[in-house]
Amino acid sequence: MPGMVERFGRAAAPGLAFGPVHRIADRTVLVRRAGSPDEERAALEAAIATASEDIAALMAAADDDGAAMLEFQLALLEDDALRAPALDAIAGGTDAASAWRDALNAQIEDYRASDDAYFAARASDLQDLSDRVLGHLAGGGAEAAPAPGTILLGRDLTPSRFLALDWSKGGAIALSEGSPSSHVAMLARSRSVPMVVGLSDIPDAAFSEAIVDGESGRLVLDPLPEQRAALAALQSDAALRVGAEAAVLREPAHIASGERVAVLINVAKPDELAAIDPAICDGIGLVRTEFLFSSPAGLPDEETQYRAYRTILEWAGDKPVTIRTVDAGGDKPVAGLTIDGESNPFLGTRGVRLSLERPAIFRLQLRALARAAEHGNLKIMLPMVTVPSEIDRAAALLGAAIEELEAEGIPCRRPPLGIMVEVPAVAVVPELFGAAAFFSIGSNDLTQYTTAAARDIAAVAELGDAGHPAVIALIRNVVEGAAKLGIDVSLCGDMGGDPQLLPALMSAGLRAVSVAPPLVGRVKLALARISGEGA
Repeated sequence: MPGMVERFGRAAAPGLAFGPVHRIADRTVLVRRAGSPDEERAALEAAIATASEDIAALMAAADDDGAAMLEFQLALLEDDALRAPALDAIAGGTDAASAWRDALNAQIEDYRASDDAYFAARASDLQDLSDRVLGHLAGGGAEAAPAPGTILLGRDLTPSRFLALDWSKGGAIALSEGSPSSHVAMLARSRSVPMVVGLSDIPDAAFSEAIVDGESGRLVLDPLPEQRAALAALQSDAALRVGAEAAVLREPAHIASGERVAVLINVAKPDELAAIDPAICDGIGLVRTEFLFSSPAGLPDEETQYRAYRTILEWAGDKPVTIRTVDAGGDKPVAGLTIDGESNPFLGTRGVRLSLERPAIFRLQLRALARAAEHGNLKIMLPMVTVPSEIDRAAALLGAAIEELEAEGIPCRRPPLGIMVEVPAVAVVPELFGAAAFFSIGSNDLTQYTTAAARDIAAVAELGDAGHPAVIALIRNVVEGAAKLGIDVSLCGDMGGDPQLLPALMSAGLRAVSVAPPLVGRVKLALARISGEGA
């Protein structure tokens, strides 16, 4: 046995876990005995087809965030250019596994070395595709699922692997690379899976058990008896905190002075609301509608959208529900909607820019939203707004959609039209955007664009700090600008669910946050300890 090893990295998702170690399999060592070129070509094509079926099945079961992340992988697998180098190598006599591995490795390295943050961030998706296809070539399919409660240990973890696992009985993640702002970290936080990243020098030795402390960024491999005892004490403290969180879960949130703070929740799709009591929150601060547009069945029609929006509004009752128009583009490509081949999709045609470029598709969403507004307290939010004219153009399209519905005798209502503040151009001069009914700060993208550090690239993870003084200054500026305009402002990014960042947000004057549902109790407890001085 290698003995106890302790490593410190960066906390990515809170929580404590102890369990058996499961190493993420390395498919790059697979060797396949070559058949004829025709046999090898057929084997590779079959493995790719099966991998595509895997991903489509995961998409169908995933929530909005997960499905959007997987959409990129499926689009890659369906691209003939991805497999062409491997097929050429097979024609020259190379076995299918070696040909696929070598071709993908070359592209993975190109992605990692790219100056384009979008492509650099997608290297892990390519690695995931490579591993998945190699697994099917080996006859073993995708990596066997670890036992419940397992500590997953490896270099990195991709969204599809995370989404394929059952986390309902515990478990945790410890990665030598990774980033606290990566998509997998976001998924881990939303599902209460402890996660630590940046553990650069994890030994290759065989370890049987591990402790993951997602609060401090600590990993202990084959812990000693005294460390297990210390873990038990920490878990006891955590249980007390969970009890305290449960005690305030249905109480109004406030800072220590007694001043109220609205705590809303972020929602990905209607079915996740079934397990949530509306009494825990002040409403829904963000509904991500991408779940409707990422279905393998294709783009949604008006009726499909209307039913989904109505379900969410009826759950909330009189409480406000902010539904964001489809935020496709960037790292969320949607077949039939997004534009292929952009050199930098994060800075390209995404969010409201894309909706305005696709008015026929946008019109259906606006019609469905106007109809659903009859059933609750709906607010519409436009993502990626950069200039005031985008609000004007969207408002005109909403007005036209309502006129159509009224002419057809279909009940509808015009909801308030607000914007996400995630582009620094808006945060710097919010006074120019008085046409918006409200502001909602998207802290994830605002941080990414302000620090010029992609949230999925481990090498720049420390630069992409939401607590950076420049990010806080922009948030303060937005809050002050909203006050001068007389409109409401909230925040719906990860910052709102981080107890360490909440004091800075309150000091900046913010009084409304929207967070992942599992974090509501933790946020309310943290708020109650904040004095509010300087706000």
